Amino acid sequence: MEVGSKEVCKAAIQIALTDSREEETLLKNKNAESGIRSVAIDFGSDFGSAVPKILERAVVAAKRENVIGSTHAEEGAVAGAAHEALQQIMDKCLGLNMGGKIGIARHGSHISVCVFFAIGLLNLNDIAIGMGHRAV
Repeated sequence: MEVGSKEVCKAAIQIALTDSREEETLLKNKNAESGIRSVAIDFGSDFGSAVPKILERAVVAAKRENVIGSTHAEEGAVAGAAHEALQQIMDKCLGLNMGGKIGIARHGSHISVCVFFAIGLLNLNDIAIGMGHRAV
């Protein structure tokens, strides 16, 4: 099977939707069989302070799990894709709390970041998903 941007984006979405570390590990192993490296990060915060934290966490996790190397281009691609994903859900988040997962996947030059968050106040949550893709 040829792996392109669609498959890498799908892998990022799927890992962001996992419910447990065990499920993440199983999915990471399944993705690896197709040559896709992936990682998920839990996240929760108020939106006002979230953007820099999410960008930093995404880059650090991707490097830690060998999804990317330490080059400026790879770090920038993850940060850019994460920022794009956040821009897609920004209108829903302003002034509210958010929590959920960030999923990152890579194959070759394709890097995708998915943010999957519950957004709201107390138990009155909305759900949002954003997706960003970059080529390195």
